[in-house]
Amino acid sequence: MAKQPKRLYRSPDDRMIAGVCGGIAEYLNIDPLWVRLAAVLLAFAYGSTIVIYILLWLLVPINPRGKK
Repeated sequence: MAKQPKRLYRSPDDRMIAGVCGGIAEYLNIDPLWVRLAAVLLAFAYGSTIVIYILLWLLVPINPRGKK
């Protein structure tokens, strides 16, 4: 059986707002706290981070299988 390629999904379980940071953390296999901290720091430094977050919220699907 061929291994499925890794895909980016929003997390249905580890979410604060939309599950974007939780999904990125699952994809990178790191703690979601670090992704959220980076997102907040980048949002204060660059306003475009908020637009990117909203775009990811709209474009990235929710993981249909939940947590792995």
